[in-house]
Amino acid sequence: MTVARQTVGAWGERRAAQHLTDDNFRVVARNWRCPIGEIDIIAWDGDTLVFCEVKTRRGLGFGLPAEAVVAAKARRLRRLGARWLAANSVHPREIRFDVIAVLIRRPESVEIDHIRGAF
Repeated sequence: MTVARQTVGAWGERRAAQHLTDDNFRVVARNWRCPIGEIDIIAWDGDTLVFCEVKTRRGLGFGLPAEAVVAAKARRLRRLGARWLAANSVHPREIRFDVIAVLIRRPESVEIDHIRGAF
């Protein structure tokens, strides 16, 4: 991955975390890693623990950002969520997997689409 793509991705994750905070989520972890991958954001939405995948794009040349979360990615995120729960001895009443799509139209025009319960 190029430095430019990493920079855009990190910027999108910061915007997504701010979006969640503004929507009264409590962010508890960002960029949690283990040997099989990474979870972008983990947050509480009331009593529900939410694992968030953030996808950021600078245009629509490759489709909408959320379209990048394919079945294989969803399966990996479910496994990652289970690992995080085991590693942190957390037992939430409910869990959910969300996708936050960040689309940069122009530097001053950003669209955030928060897809709750995406998979």
